Amino acid sequence: MDSKILVAEDEAKIRQLVASYLVREGFKVIEAADGEEAVKRFEDNEDVVLVMLDVMMPNKDGYDACREIRSKSDVPILMLTARDSEVDELAGFRMGADEYIAKPFSPMILVTRVKNLLRRTTSNDMSDVSVGGIKVLYRERTVLVDDKKIITTPKEFDLLYYLIKNTNIVLTRDQIICTVWDMDYNGDDRTVDTHIKCLRAKIGRYSKNIVTVRKVGYKFEWLE
Repeated sequence: MDSKILVAEDEAKIRQLVASYLVREGFKVIEAADGEEAVKRFEDNEDVVLVMLDVMMPNKDGYDACREIRSKSDVPILMLTARDSEVDELAGFRMGADEYIAKPFSPMILVTRVKNLLRRTTSNDMSDVSVGGIKVLYRERTVLVDDKKIITTPKEFDLLYYLIKNTNIVLTRDQIICTVWDMDYNGDDRTVDTHIKCLRAKIGRYSKNIVTVRKVGYKFEWLE
């Protein structure tokens, strides 16, 4: 594989641990200990395929580094943070991040998220999507319903994006959990069902287009 990944993390032990797992999977890792160094290392390595940024770093924090790198490139950016809150996630997405993972995390889960993000990027699965009066702007993490912006949580956004990306295709709960939550399905329907209920409440007259397929899952149905 030998694809380059830039890992910026001020805690050396965490940085080295992440790097060791990525190297084991065939990636080449470039390390940075702060935000300023991350931006410089990125500028010096044009063939970096993904950037991983810790939020809390000296000299330049992860948000600022993300914004600066995003102004120069569309490279996938994954944010790492110890602050697991919706506000922090939204802040990262506004700066141009594509993915977000909270500490503490399993290194293998992190590697899986990296591979998924690269796969989505390679297959151009991060483009904006629209159907009817709904527009989902991926990079901006914005949902417009009849040209009016609605507020969604990060997971609601990802779920709506996945449903509309697969309009008229039935998605099982297994597929939804694995794709949106990046975890194995354990038979608990409540997480998916709760998010579907919240989405329906937010998209107004299009709520009926999210169709429940009994004992299977859901689909976003749109008939011209």
